[in-house]
Amino acid sequence: MPKVLIIYHSQTGNTEIMAKAISEGVKFAEATVILKKTADATVDDLLDCDSVAFGTPNNFGYMAGIVKDFFDRTWPAAQDKVANKPYVAFGSSGSGEKSALDSIDRFCNYFKLRKASENIMATGKPSEAILRQCEELGRKFALL
Repeated sequence: MPKVLIIYHSQTGNTEIMAKAISEGVKFAEATVILKKTADATVDDLLDCDSVAFGTPNNFGYMAGIVKDFFDRTWPAAQDKVANKPYVAFGSSGSGEKSALDSIDRFCNYFKLRKASENIMATGKPSEAILRQCEELGRKFALL
């Protein structure tokens, strides 16, 4: 059974809502989901999953600092061990700006992770349409 890791940081709750919607999609597809706040995620979580979704709010045009911290903490042990593992980024922004997700893409490139789907960005509180996209993303990831 595929194991999907969803790690996220949320200040307003918007990114957390999206993470939970992705999680529901994974569960619907009868795969295993590991849903963790970024501060609680470890390199073992990253090494042990089949695919990973990274969630962040847009903070000053960049990912949340705790998400960057995850990449910093896991790099030494994960280097060359997660190549080609599927990933996607998601999050929320007051303006809809996607630069935070672009920064995640850059770090995933260093880890040699493989982008498996288009990133999802909500403007403010996620709409029902965005939440449906998140659920569908979870179903898709469960099949990777």
